[in-house]
Amino acid sequence: MNIHKIKSFAKINLALNVIGKIKNLHKIESIFSFINLYDLILIKKISSPKHKIFFCGKFSSNIKKVNTVTKLLDILDKKKLLKNNKFYIKIKKNIPQKSGLGGGSMNAANILNFLHKRKFINVSQKQIIKISKLVGSDVNLGLESTSGIINSKGIIKRFDNSPKFFILLTKPVFGCSTKKIYSKVKKFTKSKYNSPKKSMFSQKYLKSQKNDLEKIAFFSYFKLQKIKNFLMNSSNPLFVRMTGSGSVIVAYYLSNLDSVIAKARFKRKFKNYWCITSKTI
Repeated sequence: MNIHKIKSFAKINLALNVIGKIKNLHKIESIFSFINLYDLILIKKISSPKHKIFFCGKFSSNIKKVNTVTKLLDILDKKKLLKNNKFYIKIKKNIPQKSGLGGGSMNAANILNFLHKRKFINVSQKQIIKISKLVGSDVNLGLESTSGIINSKGIIKRFDNSPKFFILLTKPVFGCSTKKIYSKVKKFTKSKYNSPKKSMFSQKYLKSQKNDLEKIAFFSYFKLQKIKNFLMNSSNPLFVRMTGSGSVIVAYYLSNLDSVIAKARFKRKFKNYWCITSKTI
């Protein structure tokens, strides 16, 4: 079988509200998009008794033996959906771990999509969504690389041709523990996105929104607040917001030049921190 290449795009939360909790799982609603930063997945069917999974690239170190990709394949094998087919998978990690960019979850979503579209698994789209949720709560967001809004009931509405932004992604040398951040959520926000509209992607609307996890993350990791303050005061962005549970802080702009200038200023101030310009897709 020929080897196939898949671009697994990073996800960003333009806004995020924590609206409740059921048992140990927090309920969120979010306005999200995808950006032109991606992990590259190589995949092919092989004659082997086991799947062969490898990670390489700048952000491949310390990936656990049990991860979203192994979890997905384990679920498919146990359900006998792969019919004993095995795969070689190599993923070049360009998306940082523990960043709020959903790298691992999007990897699993894209591999699941590939296996479905290539008819290695023959189930309904409804079943694909169920499988994605077994792997991780946000994996279903990556089943389409299209901007969308997930409401309080977990229903996703996608929007083609939503407004685009040029962005600067910044990350300190540490990542944020999603489990730790969510464990400190004590207050919930009243749901706002149950009637999703494309106008919610406008800069005016997004400026008025927030990420409920920011205050918690900033209290636990004070350097994140320092990064946000610097970006807000030095580069004249439309707005600055943490994505997911961090630790990436995103500054949003209307032009590529503004994001490039902002990157140069950021690198002068935070020489050892990761930063990259990108744009929503």
